[in-house]
This record gives sequence, structure tokens and C-alpha cells, in this order.
Amino acid sequence: MADEPRLPPGQHVIDELPVLHVGEVPAFDAEKWDLRIDGEVRHPRRLTYDEVRALPSVIDTSDFHCVESWSRLGCAWDGLRFSEIAALVAPTERARFATVGCDGGYTTSLPRADLLEPDVLLAWGLDGELLKPEHGFPLRLVVPQKYAYKSAKWVRWIRFTCEQELGYWEARGYSNSADPWREERRA
Repeated sequence: MADEPRLPPGQHVIDELPVLHVGEVPAFDAEKWDLRIDGEVRHPRRLTYDEVRALPSVIDTSDFHCVESWSRLGCAWDGLRFSEIAALVAPTERARFATVGCDGGYTTSLPRADLLEPDVLLAWGLDGELLKPEHGFPLRLVVPQKYAYKSAKWVRWIRFTCEQELGYWEARGYSNSADPWREERRA
């Protein structure tokens, strides 16, 4: 709604996304890159870069909030809805969560219901351009309703699970729910 605030408590607006990440920016080779989806699913898949890019894509505009207190409003992400991936692999009824793993060993985990929200994307573009490698190209998870550490860069695998696994920052004391509207920064 137009009357609802867009800036969560404790946040300030910035114009450009800073470069923040764990580890080195990985090299990308379209011929060798793949996305693996498995775990509690009926149809595990391995998708090439071209197969990922051939899935139905959308442009979705959302705000992006970092646990470090900055927000970038109106990010136009280009990619595919997470729900498209879920439909391909058909998670079982037991699959209540998914862990997302990235090049360099970074992980995060979210409830399946959160990932199926229509604004949750696996993105390759931002504001009409391909993502820069330092911002997650070739594939970045975007979860607008959570702090940005849940929006993992350089996604390489997704594992649907019965129990929630702690991700990289969550295992180091950050909130697992990561709700910026409730300022859930630390566990």
C-alpha cells in the first residue's frame, strides 16, 4: 500500500549497492557452471547455465535491506521465481526448508514457505543490466523480506530439507529469521 513505510526501523537509504561478501569473487565459465537441486524432492535436477536462463523469467522490483543498516529502494531484479525451481523438482511434503549453497562455501537456509513468496528470485540481472560478478553473477538468491545475508551470491546448489540447517552467518550468531521490520539482526 502507498501509505506503508518502505524503510524498516534502523535503516538508511543508499543509492548504490556496496560490495560485501565472504571469500573471493568466483570465476564463471558458462560451459562448466551448473545448478544442482536435490534433497527432499521427487525429481532432483542438474541445470546448465543455458537451461537456467531458458526458464520463464520476470523482472520484479523490490527493496533490499542489509543487516548493516542500509537499504536500497526500488531494485529491479531480473531472473526467475524460486517457485519455478521448486515446481521443476517437486519437493516432498517433508521438505519444509531449503539450504542454498554458493561458490566459496557460503550457505543460507530459509523456510520453504518464505522461498515460495512471489518476490523471491534467482536473479542474474539488476536494473536492466547483468549483475556484476561482485554482486552475485551468474545467479543470486533475492529474498526481499529478509536481511540481505539471506540473499546469497553465486548460487550453485539448493537442497530441500526436513529440518532447517544454519547458514554461514546464522552459525555465527546472526538471526535465522532475519526480519528487517523486527530488526532481527542477531540471534
